[in-house]
Formats: sequence, structure tokens, C-alpha cells
Amino acid sequence: KKATHHHRLKGDFIVPVANCDVKEYNANPKHNIPFRDYLSYWREHRESGYSSLQGCLYMKDWHMHRVFPDHGVYNTPLFFQSDWLNEYWDTMELDDYRFVYMGPKGSWTPFHADVFRSYSWSANICGRKKWLLFPPGQEEHLKDCSGNLVYDAQSPILQDRDRYPKYSQCCQPIEVVQEVGEVIFVPSSWHHQVYNLEDTISINHNWLNGCNIDTMWQFLQGELTAVQQEIGEWKNCMEDWHQHCQLLLKSCTGINYCEFYRFLKIIAKNRIAVLEATSGDSAALHSTLPAELSALGPCHSVFDLHRTEDVLTAMLANEDFSRLDPDLLGPHPENLLHEIKEMTDSLMS
Repeated sequence: KKATHHHRLKGDFIVPVANCDVKEYNANPKHNIPFRDYLSYWREHRESGYSSLQGCLYMKDWHMHRVFPDHGVYNTPLFFQSDWLNEYWDTMELDDYRFVYMGPKGSWTPFHADVFRSYSWSANICGRKKWLLFPPGQEEHLKDCSGNLVYDAQSPILQDRDRYPKYSQCCQPIEVVQEVGEVIFVPSSWHHQVYNLEDTISINHNWLNGCNIDTMWQFLQGELTAVQQEIGEWKNCMEDWHQHCQLLLKSCTGINYCEFYRFLKIIAKNRIAVLEATSGDSAALHSTLPAELSALGPCHSVFDLHRTEDVLTAMLANEDFSRLDPDLLGPHPENLLHEIKEMTDSLMS
């Protein structure tokens, strides 16, 4: 372990790098290289007047927290600490949505909305960024006649009315220049495009909580509908067609209905554990739960349970959710819903 940690400190750990000069499926293609090699590239790129045969390379979506879980480099800002998304993935020990971005002047991120239609926050450690932010719904005006989002929201190609017939209805984006030391909050479903105006390092989190969990559920329903329409012609001849739709949903978005239920179950179980521990002494609360959970007060935990209850109720009324194999949903959603109601009712009495 000591040898591995030493190599990581020397820069031998691997980081993802995107080539901002190349378009691939409406994004920039990525490859993995040692961190030390990226720093060498960046230095040479600057010394060459921000020009390189390798193109403009942007180190993005690096999971620093996974590589250095005890880094102690920063703390999540107070207003963003209610984070169900990373709470879930930390519990599963599989992934996280905490990233470090490092890129030279001229690097950028094409037009997009964040994963699962989550919130995001981004803190500039050094450098400056320019954000173009579009309110929800405006992205419909930035689709071509086939329904595909534009790659670059400032591209002259949008003036082609035959390809982008709705562009003339699009509002102007909100433009924000983010200075060093500033943190920006991006609400759910706001499409955006981001430019590094200088050499920039930033910390970025995607996150969800009780205030936008319904948006994620709506997003998943829309994505499943798109999958079902795409393979609808095989519905009557493909065995287990609905299960295949769920597999494709997970492949396209990173999560399907079954995992979304597990996500809600873990959040609900954690809140119930907080409330049960809160009813005892405070020392027990802090000794049995992670610091992030023990910091939740009873009011916050109850709010989260109510929001989980709302979404679970909506899921139980959903026809596609009812088709899932019950054996994959332990405990059964109705039992979990009953457990949540029992806990919240007991606090009201």
C-alpha cells in the first residue's frame, strides 16, 4: 500500500483526458494517461502559445476522491452537503460523482445537461470560466430536425433553418464569468456550455436530494419512453421485451428502475437509522453513523423521508415499474413505504 501511495504522489495515477478539438457523438473523445504526462503536455502547450499537435487536451471527470479518499483537500460547501447521489454510491462503494477538472486556456465542454438531471456545483481553484446557461425547455429549440441536440450552442450551423427549424425561438443564454475562488450552482435540467478563459482548475460535484429527486424520476420515465419507442417494432416478437428496455435504459443513462429503487431504499433506510439514533443519546448517533448522516437533524431526515415517500408512491402507480421482477426489489416497495410511514407517523404522535 505504501508503494502504491508513493507512486500516486509521484503522478503515476491515471487520469481521463478529453480532446477538445475532436467531436465524437456530440462529445469529445477521451483517453487515459498518467497524470505526470498530462502535466508535461500542459506545460509544453503553454510554452508553445497554446498550440499542440496533440490538440487541446482537457483533464476532466477525474475521480480524485476515489484515488485519494482521505485527501482532506476541500470540504463540500454547506449548502451542497445534502447529497443523495454520492451518499448512495459511497454506500455501494462502486462510483461517485465528485470530479476534478484541469485544463488550459481554450479548453471547453460542449452543450449538455448534467447526469440524471442532477444539480451541480463547480468551484474555481484557479483560472476563469465562462458559462452559457439555458433554462429548462430551451434545449428543444437547439435540436435539429432529427431531434439531436446541437454540439456547440454558439455554432453558426444553428442559423440553418432547414436543420434547426426552432432555433429562432430560443432565448439568449445567461452568460456568467466565474472568477477564481467563486462557486457556481447549476439547477436541474439547465443545459450549459463551459469555456476555460484561462488555465483553470476546478472541483465539480453532481448531486441530488429531496428537492430534485422527482426531477430524476421524471427524467428516467422520459428516457425509458425513448428506449421503448426506439425498439417498439420488436415488442410483440422479442421475449422479455420490457426487461430488454430496462437493460438499454441502464446502458444509456447509467441507471434503470430497479437500481433507482435501490437508490431510494438506501436513502430511506439511512434516514430511518438517523431518526432511530436521534431518539437515543447523541453520542450513540455520532458513533454509529457516518459524519455526513449524523449531521442531519431530525427535521431534515423527516423531509427526506417524505420526499422519498412521494416518489415511491408515484413509482408504485407506474405500469413499467410494476413489471419488474419482485425478487429484485427487496424489501418490496410497499413494505418500504409502510416502514417510512410508520416512522414519520410515530414522530407526529
